[in-house]
Amino acid sequence: MSYRDKLQYLLVKKLNISNALAKEIILSNMVLVNTENVCDNIVILETDTVFYNNEIIQIGKKLIYVALYKPRGIECTLNEKVDQNLSTIINFNEKLFPVGRLDKESEGLLILTNDGNYFNKIINPASEVEKEYIVTVNKPIKEEFITEMSSGVEILGQITLPCKLEKIDDFIFKIILVQGLNRQIRRMCFKLNYMVISLKRVRIGNVNLANLQAGEYRTINLEI
Repeated sequence: MSYRDKLQYLLVKKLNISNALAKEIILSNMVLVNTENVCDNIVILETDTVFYNNEIIQIGKKLIYVALYKPRGIECTLNEKVDQNLSTIINFNEKLFPVGRLDKESEGLLILTNDGNYFNKIINPASEVEKEYIVTVNKPIKEEFITEMSSGVEILGQITLPCKLEKIDDFIFKIILVQGLNRQIRRMCFKLNYMVISLKRVRIGNVNLANLQAGEYRTINLEI
């Protein structure tokens, strides 16, 4: 069941009844969502526990968020058929999935969760969730490079969205994106005749890498 499903649909599905009977049950004030009686056809979240006639018809799912420092050389997948996948460095009983990607040669912050809503929010450019990276390149950074990267670079048949760029030293810069095209930073740099030597993501939204070391992780609390 997705987070967009209504209470009436849940009753029909779980109790194997008609829409008319489900509507009647709702209006009769016989349904409890978490700790409150409900008499409207409200949207039911996957975190909601729903009772009917003192029986649980949906157990609310506990949402989990994990901040992981993905080391360089680890593939951003939990598919155990892939060599050096994430399951080799992190193991949870609950089924989690990574939010967004970091290519194998990149490192840094990766969030894993079982919350599909959070996943959709982070990967959708319209949400304008910032992702911050520290990048080292192979030659001195010129002002023209900063200007062109910030304004947008044509890759994969489109112009990247404007982004924030700050030069840290001759070979290192900080970049903040709100989109996540495939190998975007590496492609942008290559288009401007620069090669990425190292790339580390240090922030996603309000979640920072903080003092995590490569391969370490911590659970986090997020308000979505």
